[in-house]
Amino acid sequence: MKMVKSLILGSAAALVAVGGAQAADLPVKAKAVEYVKVCSLYGPGFYYIPGTDTCIKLGGYLRVDVLANANIDAIGNYAGAGAANNRFTNGYTWRSREDLNIDTRTATEYGVVRTFFDATFNWTSDSYGATGTGSTVYSQLGSGTTSFSAPNNANGGAVAAGTVGVYYAFIQFAGFTIGKAVSQFAAPWAAYPGNGFDGLVGGISTITGVNQFSYTAQFGNGVSLSLSAQDQTAYMQGGVNNLGATGAGGAVLGLLGPYGAGDYAGTIAPDLIASLRVDQAWGLFQASFAAHNNHAAYYGGTELTGHPDDKWGWAGALALSIKNIPTGPGDTINIQGVYTNGATRYNISELSLAGANTIYGGTNLPGAYQSIGFGVAPDSVFINGGSQQLVTTYGFRGAYVHNWNPYWNTSIYGAWAQVNYNSTAKGYICGPAGNGVGGSFGAVFGTAGLTSCNPDYSFAQLGTQTQWTPVKNLTFSADFTYAHLDQNYAGTITSASAGIGKPAAVYELKNQDTYQLLLRAQRNW
Repeated sequence: MKMVKSLILGSAAALVAVGGAQAADLPVKAKAVEYVKVCSLYGPGFYYIPGTDTCIKLGGYLRVDVLANANIDAIGNYAGAGAANNRFTNGYTWRSREDLNIDTRTATEYGVVRTFFDATFNWTSDSYGATGTGSTVYSQLGSGTTSFSAPNNANGGAVAAGTVGVYYAFIQFAGFTIGKAVSQFAAPWAAYPGNGFDGLVGGISTITGVNQFSYTAQFGNGVSLSLSAQDQTAYMQGGVNNLGATGAGGAVLGLLGPYGAGDYAGTIAPDLIASLRVDQAWGLFQASFAAHNNHAAYYGGTELTGHPDDKWGWAGALALSIKNIPTGPGDTINIQGVYTNGATRYNISELSLAGANTIYGGTNLPGAYQSIGFGVAPDSVFINGGSQQLVTTYGFRGAYVHNWNPYWNTSIYGAWAQVNYNSTAKGYICGPAGNGVGGSFGAVFGTAGLTSCNPDYSFAQLGTQTQWTPVKNLTFSADFTYAHLDQNYAGTITSASAGIGKPAAVYELKNQDTYQLLLRAQRNW
């Protein structure tokens, strides 16, 4: 009995000791949980990053575009398969996009420090091209970029392409903007006075951002002045075209044919921007100026061939926005005019990419297979031993936006641009007599059927967009754009473009018309 009692008491003591040890391990008071707090300093959607005084906001949108009669998303069917008007022209092009942006802000003794990042993730259909052998190849948009592609199917089907793009990545502090942002030259509405279509002439685009170092001074009463050094590569270079660049047998090289081949040297000077802006209750006014250096490489393949001297071009623009007009609450008028000399892409942002305008159409001319219209606008052209000849452009774009009610609005928009070559440049392209003989145009296409040779042209666009927003941040839109190329060549040429199925044949030189329809669904968040 004594033994049993001793065992029970010993076990009880042990349990008490263990229980006491466990009780000693428990915290006296639990640490408070640090919840994410709303940051109301910079508007709705901001939260404090836990443990810091920095506020962060996540945002973006999901967008789906379907375009009729277009081979590329929303910049126009003015070249390549989209302008061939044959079986290589897409009846539709489809793109789905997710946009993500991250906005951070921190209050300091020097003012707010802000960072902003915006990236897009896209999945876009593309075009088929001819191989010249009765088969076709799919031209994958993701080639050469960060891409995620589905494999070809067993029957030679298309490769759908995904791309990732960095739109904005900049820091703002004490009036400075450093990094990739919309150009300070641009109007507040950038490329969209009242449209969803991306390819309007008459002003700068850079809606996907351009690297810059800028300072903005605020003078009060809505008046500000921005000064900027801006990277010109990729977005602001319209082409310094060497008309003497030749290949085997003396053939002129480059996508631009008689307009030569791009001959840029390495970067040497950024574009310099100044912009004065006045914001008032009635709207705003902005005046912008840009200086643009044209820095060519060599006449030939080596340093021994020499090079043309640099030439500075420039651009100037005026923009005006009028709000609260009598036609209805929220109605606006946005207009912009621009003039450039040797800085074409401050006027014709999208059309200066690669081949610019080469549009095919029908013809009633006996003996002609089809018609073709050209309109190319580089920054400058030159020949072997000659100086750069700057190309002049001017134009405008604008829109009127009417709100029918809080859910529906309609805009009417238009744009126009004129491109002029000086007499020396015309001589390079069309020859001393202006009939193509002795010029690059005649060297490429021949002169037998050419009755007028003049590289000047104008380009006009007219469109309308209607948007329906049934609930907040969800919008459906339809945007129709008509375009007219008014070129100054006349007669016929012999040409071919095997990649889009165009045979070697006689083509009438003629003005051209084209159109596209953009259908869009977008959910902002």
